[in-house]
Amino acid sequence: MTLVPLKVYLKDGYAKLLLGIAKGKHDYDKRESIKRREQNRDIARVMKAVNHR
Repeated sequence: MTLVPLKVYLKDGYAKLLLGIAKGKHDYDKRESIKRREQNRDIARVMKAVNHR
């Protein structure tokens, strides 16, 4: 579990902070995220190469 700052704002001379609690990803979720990120990088690389021709 992780404490995550969601919002910071000033009110009546005080800094207020809205906090949330987050739970980490499971290993299978991480693998899916990594796979999707690598696919997007490959697509971007190809698109960049096509645009430079």
